[in-house]
Amino acid sequence: MQLKSLASAKLAAKAAAILAVGALSLTACGGSSTPAASPGGVALLESGKLTVCSDIPYEPFEFVKDGKNVGFDMDLVAEIAKDLKVEPNVLTVGFEGIQSGQALNTAQCDIAVSSISITDDRKTVMDFSTPYLDDDLSLLATKASGLKNIDSLKGKKVGVQQGTTGEDYATSKGLETVQYENTGLLVQAIKTGGVDAAIGNQSVLGYAAKGDDSLVFAETYKTGEQLGVAVKKDNKAMADAVNGTLKRLTDDGTITKLKSTWFGEAVK
Repeated sequence: MQLKSLASAKLAAKAAAILAVGALSLTACGGSSTPAASPGGVALLESGKLTVCSDIPYEPFEFVKDGKNVGFDMDLVAEIAKDLKVEPNVLTVGFEGIQSGQALNTAQCDIAVSSISITDDRKTVMDFSTPYLDDDLSLLATKASGLKNIDSLKGKKVGVQQGTTGEDYATSKGLETVQYENTGLLVQAIKTGGVDAAIGNQSVLGYAAKGDDSLVFAETYKTGEQLGVAVKKDNKAMADAVNGTLKRLTDDGTITKLKSTWFGEAVK
């Protein structure tokens, strides 16, 4: 009995050692669940990369040109990644997944940058950077029309992009609206006389009409819409890093140059 017990003990010890080695091997093969860190100490999903969720395309904020992601938001992403000393890795994710917080909360990305309006509802599921753009509504018209303010639109056809705050605003003012699927069609309608004017976000209308001397921004309506970079709830280190980049871009005038490049004179 004693010899049998000793042999059993030795066999059990050997089996335990084998299992321990196997566990170490699996850990080495599977990797660690601990997030990587940027050179600045901010936790990242993947070492050396800033993973970004964005709903592409949405001109002029994010779209593909010559096989590359470009736009105002993409320029911001590049600057944030540069300050973190990593490379940007942009993923195309549906906006519902972004604005609901799902993309961040399921670790699809480190940050979300996609012309995201800061709202109280969204603040319950994600945190935001300081606002990087005030995106009020504007009235766009042809110079030839002589339209200068919202009072002059009574009895006129006003183009809007369907499902937007521009449509809601025009309707609330009792204006006769014509809905268009996108801003490109809307601006084309102004140029061809399909509508007398358009109401929409100054950023998007500004890009569409940039460089066209026949069009004029007659009036701006302060709706208080502001855009921000979204980060996972309570990820203070990432929020601080993003805010640091936005402050640098504001202080050195870069943000003003980017606004001029992508939105023309519509956005100040």
